[in-house]
Amino acid sequence: MTTVGASAADGATRHDATSLEARFQRNIDRDRRIEPRDWMPDGYRRTLVRQIAQHAHSEIIGMQPEGNWLTRAPSLRRKAILLAKVQDEAGHGMYLYAATETLGVDRGTLTQKLIDRAQKYSSIFNYPTLTFADVGTIGWLVDGAAICNQVPLCRSSYGPYARAMVRICKEESFHQRQGFELLLTMMAGTAEQRAMVQESVDRFWWPSLMMFGPPDDASPNTAQSLRWGIKRDTNDEVRQKFIDMTVPQAEVLGVTLPDPELRWNERRGHYDFGAIDWDEFTRVVGGDGPCNTQRLATRRRAHDEGAWVREAASAWAAKHAERAR
Repeated sequence: MTTVGASAADGATRHDATSLEARFQRNIDRDRRIEPRDWMPDGYRRTLVRQIAQHAHSEIIGMQPEGNWLTRAPSLRRKAILLAKVQDEAGHGMYLYAATETLGVDRGTLTQKLIDRAQKYSSIFNYPTLTFADVGTIGWLVDGAAICNQVPLCRSSYGPYARAMVRICKEESFHQRQGFELLLTMMAGTAEQRAMVQESVDRFWWPSLMMFGPPDDASPNTAQSLRWGIKRDTNDEVRQKFIDMTVPQAEVLGVTLPDPELRWNERRGHYDFGAIDWDEFTRVVGGDGPCNTQRLATRRRAHDEGAWVREAASAWAAKHAERAR
């Protein structure tokens, strides 16, 4: 009798789980938002934590390449612009870590996973900023790519993530315009400045295309993320959108994009482009990029040196909680 009862209970549990999952998928299909207190499949939660954490890490690590130029910006105006942008990136990271906390994962755990190399961040931030033109190129290309990737996430099925992305995208759009304005100013300057811009674009063009992730036929998570409404477009779709958007902007700037196969395809209504070096992408994501070691060492050092601040904040919170009791 015990065995029969247990089997019946197991069957009921499976039936309940199937019913919950069916209801969850119906809500996704009807374009309804999933909120933290709603039931969600474990796989959905894990996918969100992985994606949002990677996004948050990218914002925090992404402060380093441009932070490299904070003390060397050529004017007070450029320094103020750059300071504001780096501050915005820190805020984006905090919004996104807060979104992961609604899924039951605290930011301290995620930070530890990052510095232990258990979680990744965008490959683009493992490339060095060798000249001040790189500040403009990152704004134009890297933030431009981020906008193409992230605007659809404002309609992501998970409420806290989608709402965070609305503000982040507004600020990223401003950063992209700032970068374009800086490059436009330099292209109106000396021959040396124009050459500096072109050299910077040559270095960042292909890594910017890699930001969207591997091609669709080699992306293991895209199909499920689309079914769950976490993503709205495939990697290749947003990559194509970015290229179509950027080529006319390059013409306005007067720079040449370093792809001899880049040309308009009248039949497709899109630009054709050359082959991306996915071996390089895999190598950089795997930790063998120009600045991987430096980026993580800097993040680890900041985390260690900030331990006393976290301890003081925890002590203050505990004291006030005790007083409230």
